[in-house]
Amino acid sequence: MDDIDRSIIDLLSQDGRAAYAAIGARVGLSAPAVKRRVDRLMEVGVIRGFTAVVDPDPMGWSVEAYVEVHCRGTISPERLRAAFARVPEVHSAATVTGRADALLRIVARDVPDLERALELVRVEVPDVDHTDTTVVLSRLIDRPGVVRRS
Repeated sequence: MDDIDRSIIDLLSQDGRAAYAAIGARVGLSAPAVKRRVDRLMEVGVIRGFTAVVDPDPMGWSVEAYVEVHCRGTISPERLRAAFARVPEVHSAATVTGRADALLRIVARDVPDLERALELVRVEVPDVDHTDTTVVLSRLIDRPGVVRRS
């Protein structure tokens, strides 16, 4: 991967619908050359796909929370992934270092919906000892693509 690939990735991260010709004009390549590079970046797994980034507010999902999940004993990441995937309000999940076993990002319609999602997390993972929930007051930075490094 070279600097041109990095520039293409940066431009696609800003606008996943950008035309190859427009990207090419910015990086000094023809549209077919940009397409070949994007195809190669997808083939090797650098670019995993393209998707729409949806703003939760207009969709009516007004409550966002980060949830630390604390389990009893040892539980595999695969088992956690399968359980969390059954809760539609879980938008992302990760195993983490520290006291918690996992960290969830939950987006819900309202507080009762958040409460229902938290109960579902506890039901889907029978080894959950407890959860600690932090509700988001405002999003300050939200970068859905690649974080640029200087």
